[in-house]
Amino acid sequence: MISADNLKVEFGAVPLFSDVSFVINDKERVALVGKNGAGKSTLLKILAGLQKPNSGIVSTPKDVKIGYLPQVMRPSDSKSVKEEAETAFVEIRRIFDKVERLKNQIVERTDYESDDYRELIDTYARENDRLSMMGGDNYHAELEQTLLGLGFKRSDFDRPTKEFSGGWRMRIELAKLLLVNPDILLLDEPTNHLDIESIQWLENFLIKRGNAVLLVSHDKAFINNVTNRTIEISCGKIYDYKVKYDEFILLRKERREQQIRAFENQQREIANIKEFIERFRYKPTKSIQVQNRVKVLEKIVPIVIDEEDNKTLRLKFPKSVRSGSYPVICDSVGKKYGDHTVFSDVNMTINRGEKVAFVGRNGEGKSTFVKCIMGEIPFDGNLTIAYNTHIGYYAQNQAQMLDDDLTVFQTIDNVAVGEIRSKIRDILGAFMFGGDSIDKKVKVLSGGERSRLAMIRLLLTSVNLLILDEPTNHLDLASKEVLKEAILAFDGTAVIVSHDREFLDGLVTKIYEFGEGKVQEHLGGIYEFLRKKTPDFFTNIGITPASDTSQSSLKREKVSGRADYEIWKEQERKKRILSKRLEKCEKRVNQILTDMREIEKQLHTSNGLENHSMISKYSELTVTLKEVEAEWEKVMIAIES
Repeated sequence: MISADNLKVEFGAVPLFSDVSFVINDKERVALVGKNGAGKSTLLKILAGLQKPNSGIVSTPKDVKIGYLPQVMRPSDSKSVKEEAETAFVEIRRIFDKVERLKNQIVERTDYESDDYRELIDTYARENDRLSMMGGDNYHAELEQTLLGLGFKRSDFDRPTKEFSGGWRMRIELAKLLLVNPDILLLDEPTNHLDIESIQWLENFLIKRGNAVLLVSHDKAFINNVTNRTIEISCGKIYDYKVKYDEFILLRKERREQQIRAFENQQREIANIKEFIERFRYKPTKSIQVQNRVKVLEKIVPIVIDEEDNKTLRLKFPKSVRSGSYPVICDSVGKKYGDHTVFSDVNMTINRGEKVAFVGRNGEGKSTFVKCIMGEIPFDGNLTIAYNTHIGYYAQNQAQMLDDDLTVFQTIDNVAVGEIRSKIRDILGAFMFGGDSIDKKVKVLSGGERSRLAMIRLLLTSVNLLILDEPTNHLDLASKEVLKEAILAFDGTAVIVSHDREFLDGLVTKIYEFGEGKVQEHLGGIYEFLRKKTPDFFTNIGITPASDTSQSSLKREKVSGRADYEIWKEQERKKRILSKRLEKCEKRVNQILTDMREIEKQLHTSNGLENHSMISKYSELTVTLKEVEAEWEKVMIAIES
């Protein structure tokens, strides 16, 4: 199908990779993995014929059609969604128009017995058969099914593409690529702009209808479900495994352990040779043996150990004060833009310590709701943030708030405290800032690099409510594991907007689904949500939600039954009683703080004249505040126990 033979790429005098050779056969679905900067995207461009290697060749049969989806494209915005998608069928349209012209000629001609007429009939039959073989009879249905599968609604088909965001226009480009039906698909991060439902549709499409696939993705669940072979680029070489990604991880660990043992043996051998040379260098009777060992030493090829897996790094958020028992309470919250209702009548209570996910198709209001919580935009209804809540917020625009004049290292050094300061280089390395990149100025970083830096900065900040909007978009698989472990160890509350099933699995225990202007609560993990979800979407596009075989979900299913429910019910009853006491404490605290601020204001405007009554009242409020806060702390501990 497609073969690479001894490919070598250098940037300047630095080799990216060399001696890269492999073959991808028909029906093979291959994951191309490796650290960011290892050369994955470069290799895809070479296979697509868009970039030349320094040496080596890529071979494909003449009749093989290659489809390539880069990470970044410039989509057209001069047509409607359907018209743009139809450009994938330009060859079918050309033959269709030709068949129509031939049909009209047949109708107009009357020389039925002539050779020209018989030739016309033969040409029409031949082209009509060709049109049928290419799917000319049902390409409209295939086009609609593909657009629906990638998340578009029928009402979107006639809308101009320029009305859509960059992510949605990238979906149109992906739809065009799939509709062309190439013999081999080269996909660079195809899930970046897709929601969970669309990712599952794409998985199903590639498994059932993809001929050959080579893909780069940081979505672990996606590559595990789609691929059956893994090619890794590491230390400038490739390692080819005929297994899925999860099995590859185990084999890679074994390979690295073997490399370490071989490296240690080689170092001992080198040390022994050097010791012999130094010991007998000046003894004439040993000169021949010394020269032989010098030659042996020169011929030794150093064993290179694969890059260390950064998943061994463990991060913890700094300790923070306790927040109120319900950090976020929403009562009939709604948001409209003109006549368009994004969501309405949202009632939501997020308990302290909960890890929840916001999911749903793109454009259904997840990020808008987050902005309501952050107070960045106006909304209808009531939204209460609990007393003592300190929010750590991550979104793409947070990356723009970094100081451009600081270096990467300085940006993190300024927020790191305690013993974590000794691990700054390790932390930066875990998030793909290795080597000299830590000395780069923030102003020269790419968008993805700035986002990763903003994420590290948040990890070292003392907060008790995390709100993360698509936190994994610019992270590789190892970095995502570091982040996931940090959130699992976080003792505060977390709200996560994400389409990454593997990241959410085992991390969240409650799902809020955004769709059709409503927000629905689902208890349980992400795969439980996908199994129980009403399959309207999947029925329309002919797929079944992916089954969940994860250990975390199997464990959760075992903890069930009537007895567990009764215990949980009693715990919730006690918690409600305590929560009412806690709510009263929080109201009293807020009232006391309001009264104290009012006295401060009066004292400030009293022209320096002493007001013993106000000072006495202020002192009393200070004592009362400490008593109420102590009561609040006591009730909070009772709730947690």
